[in-house]
Amino acid sequence: MQRTNVLTGKLTFTSLTPLDLATCTKSEICAYFENSYNLNESIFTAIKDDASFYKYPDKLRLPLLFYYAHPACVYINKLMISGLIQERVNLEYEAMFETGVDEMTWDDTEASRLGEKFAWPPVAEVTEYRRKVRNLILKVINDTPLHLPVTLDSPWWALMMGMEHERIHLETSSVLIRQLPVDLVQKPEGWKYAPSESGIPCGDNKLIETDETVVKIGKPYNFPSYGWDNEYGKLEMRVPRFKATKYPITNQEFREFVREGGYFEKSYWTDEGWKWVQHRQCSHPTFWVCDQGCKSGCGGDLSNFSHCKPSEVEHLTNGQNAYCNGHSSTDGNGHQGEGEGGGGLTKTHFRYRAMFDVINMPWDWPVEVNYHEAKAFSRWMGSEYRLPTEAEHHVMRGEQLHTSTGTVCDIIFQDKVKQNINMQYGSSSNVNAYGPSKAGFYDMFGNVWEWVEDHFNGLPGYKPAFYYEDFSTPTFDGRHNMILGGSWISTGDEASRFARYAFRRHFFQHCGFRLVKAAKMEETPVRLVNTEVFILGLGVEGNPDVDKNAQVIKVPSTNRHYYLETLQELQHMLQFEYSSEKTYPVQLMQLAMDICQQNDINTARALHIGCATGRGSFILAKMFNEVLAVDLCGRYLDAAMTIQQRRSVPFYEKSNSKKIQREASVINCDDNDKVTFKQLTWLPNEVGFFDFILFQSIDRVMVPQAWLCRFWELLCPGALVMIASGDGWDHNNLKPKGLSLVGQMTLSYDGMDKPADVTIWAKQDTIQ
Repeated sequence: MQRTNVLTGKLTFTSLTPLDLATCTKSEICAYFENSYNLNESIFTAIKDDASFYKYPDKLRLPLLFYYAHPACVYINKLMISGLIQERVNLEYEAMFETGVDEMTWDDTEASRLGEKFAWPPVAEVTEYRRKVRNLILKVINDTPLHLPVTLDSPWWALMMGMEHERIHLETSSVLIRQLPVDLVQKPEGWKYAPSESGIPCGDNKLIETDETVVKIGKPYNFPSYGWDNEYGKLEMRVPRFKATKYPITNQEFREFVREGGYFEKSYWTDEGWKWVQHRQCSHPTFWVCDQGCKSGCGGDLSNFSHCKPSEVEHLTNGQNAYCNGHSSTDGNGHQGEGEGGGGLTKTHFRYRAMFDVINMPWDWPVEVNYHEAKAFSRWMGSEYRLPTEAEHHVMRGEQLHTSTGTVCDIIFQDKVKQNINMQYGSSSNVNAYGPSKAGFYDMFGNVWEWVEDHFNGLPGYKPAFYYEDFSTPTFDGRHNMILGGSWISTGDEASRFARYAFRRHFFQHCGFRLVKAAKMEETPVRLVNTEVFILGLGVEGNPDVDKNAQVIKVPSTNRHYYLETLQELQHMLQFEYSSEKTYPVQLMQLAMDICQQNDINTARALHIGCATGRGSFILAKMFNEVLAVDLCGRYLDAAMTIQQRRSVPFYEKSNSKKIQREASVINCDDNDKVTFKQLTWLPNEVGFFDFILFQSIDRVMVPQAWLCRFWELLCPGALVMIASGDGWDHNNLKPKGLSLVGQMTLSYDGMDKPADVTIWAKQDTIQ
């Protein structure tokens, strides 16, 4: 059994306080970086052998090796953008480990981006890569002049981003490791679970009533700590009186829902939630262990594995071995058979999967579930119950110090924090182990994250970050619900009072919930995204409604890319591209091919960014052997791929006040198969290198510079970049990194009042 030492530094499970970006020294930056790096590596020491790094603890995730390598790769990618480094460590790895998966549904193809049979490198080689990255970053910290404060536009912000990104993956990797078979892991030295049976029992989870108040949500842009882009902006909300449980819902409370057959009663679940529970065939929370052979949700060669084995929970029921709960007739999951009461697990004994062990059930610890399970429990409790809103969560925290006091106003910067946060323990703890907030509620920070009703969205004034434009924006789709408050393993920004995170509703995290009972029905506002989002392969899917015990505020997504996902916008684009032989894409592609011929450009590969419904990409394919056609808009790409399959897509034009149906199609389509369409929110390294890049969507993207800074790395020798804009992006305000202007012109075309600006660029080191 081979076991590589995956540490390139020290074993530690002690987390440092984050950096004050107004006063930090290089020594403090170095210490916080090494602490971030060490913490993440240390959790992987729990894996017993190298073979387990290639396992899929969750069939919708990549193998564990990816998550061990990924944070180091992100450091390099962000430092390249910032200019803090000029050369990569290992481009192959920085492509392979760059992009994870964010599955659209719970039944997506397993690890669809790379597939189970992908040839991953040896653990030892990946460890050596992490070592090289560590040494390079320490050198960058030592050699780069530090100018304080470090702000969002500082190159040092990219380094801070890498540290906080690694701390996010410390937590998400811990969830995956916790889903591995317990015999594949071992508790590392220094890991300490919280006491499970000490202290005073928490007793009844009573409802506490709050007063009506106003809350202000949002982090000031000048606050001297790192923040993700979704934390900034300003939202002020009036919050009416409400009642909420003083504790998160405990394992003890949730047991009653399980015993009464909550997982088998459709009326408790949203439509989306019921589809999920039927797919997973689950009958209890994922980190509970019973004796009935329940499905695990693992993937690859673990797809038939079950955490719920007879050996894990040994007890007798009516003098019988209790593998099937003492019943002689069971269904495929070991549950009671027909005529024996059905549905519930009234006699089953449960144990609890902690990080590295199966232990006796800690009944006073908070239950950990996904949004669907939390929502089903609230409906089981009664129609007057629901989950809190983001604004109500802020109310329950009680009064906070004003941000003008500096970092001390944030819990993660405070001395001797009395909450289960920042890895004080290696597990959850009793819900009454720490004192209440000033508003009387327990565990408002730490222990477990808490699901809320609100969809994830940017705050008013939201601006995506230059160094990581697509960190938040893809999740402003109404398919992600917010989680707040942090967990026992949340460190750094995750543990901040300003932290706002979100996951898909079927996602597992160290996450629980509490219940709210509104003082007046339909009074407390819940913020839901109402922007239509088209998902490739799925189309437009509705989101579950909040139960009718809260006022719903429908708000547009702050990702304006989604505004293009309507049928009306598709009609406009089809008309724009296919209405004649003199449309803008046709003329622009002819200009592009002329320039390529004049400059004797190699015709192996072209990248078309902003391909829309494909007209221009199909024309480029007449010259190039391969065209990668990229767009942000799923509905546009769906139409393009339909046309590529030699089918037509209808659109309408007005003529003499009449609607005339036309067909978008490509007649001479012998070259169409040379085009590959992809929906990308970023240009990852895996796209490869190109002889020609056409950036046609600069007027549509939210952060143009985030795209412009990537081109120089993607160019083959002698390659050119063409940038076309109808909205004023010309040579005076374009500053693509590493490129020099070699040509400029305007292009007039049918249907537009002013010509488009077209600029031609080449890599600086190739210009004679």
